[in-house]
Amino acid sequence: MNAPVTLHAAATPTAPALLLRPWCVQDVAALVEAYRDPDLRRWASPPVERADEGLRWVRDRERDWASGTRFGFAVLEEAPETPGVPEVLDATPPRLVGHVVLKGVGPGPGKACAEVGYWTAARARGRGVAPRALETLSAWAFRSFRADGLECLELLHQADNAASCRVAEKSGYTFSRILPSAPPSYPLDGHLHLRRAAA
Repeated sequence: MNAPVTLHAAATPTAPALLLRPWCVQDVAALVEAYRDPDLRRWASPPVERADEGLRWVRDRERDWASGTRFGFAVLEEAPETPGVPEVLDATPPRLVGHVVLKGVGPGPGKACAEVGYWTAARARGRGVAPRALETLSAWAFRSFRADGLECLELLHQADNAASCRVAEKSGYTFSRILPSAPPSYPLDGHLHLRRAAA
């Protein structure tokens, strides 16, 4: 599956629709802005502090798509409709609110499980962006790779990241076990959550 895919998460009564699409060069400035948040820098790596780092990060995501084993999506929040303004005249562009990724997929032995990851921009937290984007990604992953043997998705996070536990639960990922720390890359224990394909 090398062709880029665009996914949609419907609007809710309290939140605009989400658009999930592959990262592109036009996202660099918004990416750098998102990484100014200290909480994001704490949980996500590597840090993206300058435009050249942002461009390198986006180019890496493009190469991931070409490899066919890792699929990263920019999560954009579509502008809500303005009452009384025809849609064709309302040119407010979607804004970056997060990132979701599917890693380690593809046919062959040992590919029954793949991993998902995500982050949410500071301005979008607490509005259900992460669970809706993760749900959309998860459904797409099973639709796209079940025939290749994908049976479960894994979500990993540090044990002290309570927000990620809540997102996992809201998105149908049940707690499986504690993963022991492995410094220096993983200095703290982690949680493993699993979501299995529907029968």
